[in-house]
Amino acid sequence: MGARRLREPARDRRGSRRLTSTATPPTPGAAIVRRPARVRVLWLVALVVVVAALCAASVAVGSRVVTWDEIVAGLSGSVDGLGPAAVGKRVARTLLALLVGAALGIAGCVMQGVTRNPLADPGILGVNMGASLAVVTGIAWFGMWTYTAFIWTAILGAAVTAVFVYVVASIGRGGATPLKLALAGAATSAAAASFISAVVLPRGDIAGGVRSWQIGGVGGATFDATAQVVPFLVVGALACLLTTRGLNSLALGDDVAAGLGERVAATRAVASLGAVLLCGAATAVAGPIGFVGLIVPHVCRLLVGVDHRWLVPFSALAGAALVLASDIVGRVVARPDEIDVGIITALLGAPVLIAIVRRRKVKEL
Repeated sequence: MGARRLREPARDRRGSRRLTSTATPPTPGAAIVRRPARVRVLWLVALVVVVAALCAASVAVGSRVVTWDEIVAGLSGSVDGLGPAAVGKRVARTLLALLVGAALGIAGCVMQGVTRNPLADPGILGVNMGASLAVVTGIAWFGMWTYTAFIWTAILGAAVTAVFVYVVASIGRGGATPLKLALAGAATSAAAASFISAVVLPRGDIAGGVRSWQIGGVGGATFDATAQVVPFLVVGALACLLTTRGLNSLALGDDVAAGLGERVAATRAVASLGAVLLCGAATAVAGPIGFVGLIVPHVCRLLVGVDHRWLVPFSALAGAALVLASDIVGRVVARPDEIDVGIITALLGAPVLIAIVRRRKVKEL
């Protein structure tokens, strides 16, 4: 055939022709953008230093100015005087901000990995608002006021909402595409917010406290509430960490992941359960703080790539840093009053959401 000749199929030892293939099977990390380990470690050290600095600033800075002696007295457990008492309160809210930020960062990262949706976030998908509706309903109709009841009710509400949003988005052609998930989550969130208003408006005795909690913040932190929520956060975080390798496989597509031996349904179920536990527990003690789970994973991907074995721990640290920084800013910009964390994160998250939508092509219905 002139210059263009077809290569003859190779022959085996018996002389029969057999087909040869130069393609190699995919590996779970084939679609993972690699970053040098040295770069990741440097970013890890830098992030730990930032979190430590923010913790120190959170204890020292607030709507009330305190002296160094008062800081030392407050850290030693003294409550004699307004200064040491204020420091003790800041320690409690610093610890809660760390836990809530880490929980929301991990939950957002895992949700984006499970759904392969860059817009996935506990707030955008309606999970936080579903947890809020469950808690508000429990307060208004069943007289629920204990933190344990708050946590279990919020987790149940988050789980029901997550399943509902996914089922609604799966209806029709193409299944649960990123656009359909975002639309279903936004509609569910709006409906839940309307139901919350309908439940709270006739109850003037709880309206003030519920509305303040619904904004999202860590100003009401106590060591007792933090101690009760820690076991749920630990279980949720461990479930997410155990599925990091599976999430890398899911990034290649369900068919490829199954071909590589990954249990797709089991991985999705465990990862989703961990994310729901984190969202529900965080919402129960701090209210529905939005946009943390959206912003943090995208920033961390720029630093360490898309390998979830690194991305999930980095998202925990970055989420803690974001909530801590937002709490500090909210305390100092409106002295002697305070601005809740949920307002600060919304101001930061809205431009990020617009930028993501403009830069990414979202699948059509």
